Amino acid sequence: MTEQSGEDRSLSARINQSLAGMSRAERIVAEYLRDHARHAIFATAEQIGGATQTSDATVVRTAKSLGFDGMLDLRRTLAAEVVVETSAVHHFQVDRADDDGDSAIARVFTEAAERLSSTWRLVDEDDFAAAVGLLDEAREVLAFGLGGSGLVARYLALRLTRMGRRARASWATGFQLADDLLGLRADDVVVLYTPSRLLAEIEVVLDHARTVGARVLLVSSTLQAQFADRVDVTLTAPQSASNFTGEMLAAEVLTDALVLQLASRDEARSTRASELLTSLRSELVQGGERSAPPKRRRKRQA
Repeated sequence: MTEQSGEDRSLSARINQSLAGMSRAERIVAEYLRDHARHAIFATAEQIGGATQTSDATVVRTAKSLGFDGMLDLRRTLAAEVVVETSAVHHFQVDRADDDGDSAIARVFTEAAERLSSTWRLVDEDDFAAAVGLLDEAREVLAFGLGGSGLVARYLALRLTRMGRRARASWATGFQLADDLLGLRADDVVVLYTPSRLLAEIEVVLDHARTVGARVLLVSSTLQAQFADRVDVTLTAPQSASNFTGEMLAAEVLTDALVLQLASRDEARSTRASELLTSLRSELVQGGERSAPPKRRRKRQA
């Protein structure tokens, strides 16, 4: 690979220098790499080719046109740039350079508001209604996510269970994931939370869902095109550009909206489940009071 210096080695600089001499297909791939760097780090040439509607050969050819030795060299550069771009230290330094006096709380709440506003704009009403319909018709919902996504998967399963719906969550990797997938049936729905990372577990979940005939709702920031032919409905949950707000903020708020709309479809069931939950909690409190040892009175000293 030809040595370049400093900023000229960045992907954006390489694209700007090479774009004029690229074919149309190569330009599409190059722009995809620039706009979806976090996804491309974990993707194969074939997967990127599928997302861009080109081919794996075009992806490899594009990497070499940009001055990389191959896909491994490209991934290393992308990974290094993403680490810098998502580093809290990096953003702190950038913010200090452009400091306008905003406090940390102002920055966080400003980004949160902008991110949620963007999420709302990206929600297609038909897709949202279809997503609610999937959940409503499901015998059981399996919510799946890894890392931070696993927390939102557990949150969805908890909310659905409290509404009287059958739901469970999985954040398993390795052989444990196989156990979690055993009970999946054709009348079930998988809710897949995955911001932008392509992992082997996601492929296994999607393949098994297709095998048994289960339907899939994807909540993601960038993988909609990649999985378009393998899922039934997608909802977009934009990621943070600065890491000021949590990775799954948009996905969690979308989850709240889904649960609220779903509850309105069967208010009687939701009410019964809520009343039962309150009753069980009351019994637990009373049981705890009955089992508590009596307090000893302290003798007064003369």
